[in-house]
Amino acid sequence: MAFQRAVKGTVLVGGGALAILGLSQFTHYRRKQVNLAYVEAAEYFTEPVNREPPSREAQLLTLKNTSEFDILVIGGGATGSGCALDAVTRGLKTALVERDDFSSGTSSRSTKLIHGGVRYLQKAIMKLDIEQYRMVKEALHERANLLEIAPHLSAPLPIMLPIYKWWQLPYYWVGIKLYDLVAGSNCLKSSYVLSKSRALEHFPMLQKDKLVGAIVYYDGQHNDARMNLAIALTAARYGAATANYMEVVSLLKKTDPQTGKECVSGARCKDVLTGQEFDVRAKCVINATGPFTDSVRKMDDKNAAAICQPSAGVHIVMPGYYSPESMGLLDPATSDGRVIFFLPWQKMTIAGTTDTPTDITQHPIPSEEDINFILNEVRNYLSCDVEVRRGDVLAAWSGIRPLVTDPKSADTQSISRNHVVDVSESGLITIAGGKWTTYRSMAEDTVNAAIKIHNLKAGPSRTVGLFLQGGKDWSPTLYIRLVQDYGLESEVAQHLAATYGDKAFEVAKMASVTGKRWPIVGVRLVSEFPYIEAEVKYGIKEYACTAVDMISRRTRLAFLNVQAAEEALPRIVELMGRELNWDDRRKEKELETAKKFLYYEMGYKSRSEQLTDRSEISLLPSDIDRYKKRFHKFDADQKGFITIVDVQRVLESINVQMDENTLHEILNEVDLNKNGQVELNEFLQLMSAIQKGRVSGSRLAILMKTAEENLDRRVPIPVDRSCGGL
Repeated sequence: MAFQRAVKGTVLVGGGALAILGLSQFTHYRRKQVNLAYVEAAEYFTEPVNREPPSREAQLLTLKNTSEFDILVIGGGATGSGCALDAVTRGLKTALVERDDFSSGTSSRSTKLIHGGVRYLQKAIMKLDIEQYRMVKEALHERANLLEIAPHLSAPLPIMLPIYKWWQLPYYWVGIKLYDLVAGSNCLKSSYVLSKSRALEHFPMLQKDKLVGAIVYYDGQHNDARMNLAIALTAARYGAATANYMEVVSLLKKTDPQTGKECVSGARCKDVLTGQEFDVRAKCVINATGPFTDSVRKMDDKNAAAICQPSAGVHIVMPGYYSPESMGLLDPATSDGRVIFFLPWQKMTIAGTTDTPTDITQHPIPSEEDINFILNEVRNYLSCDVEVRRGDVLAAWSGIRPLVTDPKSADTQSISRNHVVDVSESGLITIAGGKWTTYRSMAEDTVNAAIKIHNLKAGPSRTVGLFLQGGKDWSPTLYIRLVQDYGLESEVAQHLAATYGDKAFEVAKMASVTGKRWPIVGVRLVSEFPYIEAEVKYGIKEYACTAVDMISRRTRLAFLNVQAAEEALPRIVELMGRELNWDDRRKEKELETAKKFLYYEMGYKSRSEQLTDRSEISLLPSDIDRYKKRFHKFDADQKGFITIVDVQRVLESINVQMDENTLHEILNEVDLNKNGQVELNEFLQLMSAIQKGRVSGSRLAILMKTAEENLDRRVPIPVDRSCGGL
């Protein structure tokens, strides 16, 4: 069947004042329509059939033993999980399979915004594009719904648009006010203008020169991987048979006795963890595989034309001091015309994104070129007092956007994220394109198409206003009960409440006793983050099967600080191994795979490339002399290198004790040729890289400088990771 574009909205006719009047009337109509939608959906709500999601083993048995499902969804990202939830809450017998983990692809690598798209509205107005307008209108409705159904995972976020030219102030003010107007009753908070002085109060690290003022508007922000997981877990609780690490190796087909045509009737699935294969039969198969859309379509028809053009979006994470705790920044026109967001998230700062054509891969890698592009754009907007250092990049990742386009087009920037529902001759339904915010409406359109094409018996969508797991009984003060009832640290309790919602009490019950006066329970995985060991045990109940699942999607350590994630890995593997009965060989494999993931996909490779045995030494002669003197305070025998013994000797002379394992870790960070010692040349390379901003937070550099300054004063030397930048 032909392409079916799924776009909602009403066409505006006329121009000038009539167009504005039409917009006002349309907004009023949508407000009524939205209210009716909530009432209608509420009439169909039922309680989940399972208090807790069934185990993965139970889900696999259901997949094997069910003779035929109504709908089989391929893909466990936001859209696929949304399709499963939409279908199962309509009373359809639903299955979902994902070859990796839920949200392992693009859905966990977003900008973390729930937004209508300010730039899409700008394009809609400038180009009189009604389709772009409808997409923004739909997204703003979905933004309001998502903030309501998962209040623990999402919240409104003010975003500042700094103005450096007077003529831009009315231009952007009109655009942002139109954004509020299009949102109608779904407007989170009204936008407002700030004077220069007020803008600097809210965002003190902003570039002051030529600043005229700023405009602040509101969008939503969320924990994307946890949101995706909440959708999948909610679908499982309502009765969907969901399984991660289940790969579709081929599509099943049968001949329709009425038409004589071959129709898709299910899929041959392989358990990636065990290698076992079996058939899952279904009346309808939905392809919701994001960037891998065309690979599944070619399973159905090897001659199918490509409908997806992938685009890579790179993001970086920097220390929290780069941005205010509750104010984001939008750069509407970067040096190459792209948009850059600079946002607080999980007490860190996210900057991104890029938008470049890319090849489709399961393991996208952030490039050094993209990382430096983002850093340069950030420098343009921050005060010269703030040194933007390459070494302050704590993590970096690349996500592949599944944009729908003419495959001959080379300009991904001009491509809209409108979603497309495509039905093949054999009945395979593909949902492609779209954006994170509109996952629910995309799922609704897809299931509507499935019901119509395959004559399934089901009512209307029931997901508007349907709380996701953890959201129903959450409140902003829930964390206080966790502190009072269980003796958790306030920071840990806030984190648990914001991650698990009303399920946080179940995590707290699993928390280990610390043996301290306070906190009573809640042993942290790493000291500077509020993740606790109980989350590893609970994460297994949430279908975590590997260490990568745990560090990247059950917790977000890998996205926040790759060094911290690497430090937590041994303990995470130990805890998972105990729960899942892993042998030593499996534990070693998990460690190796997780470190490889951090190295390539989360930016650790870029860190190692900032300091290598081929790094240049660009220091002034006076600096070289100063650093040599510092080095020789440790290398008293003039060997040309220092070892753990040399460092221990200096520390003992100032009465400082440090365990050998910590010292080994500190030296290993700088020991480029891994021979167990740090040569003078390696030390000078380190200091040169620090001066250039390529490396920050080196514990050896801090230790040696502090020791030099305090040899006669006997002051304790700090050795905690400082920012832990890449």
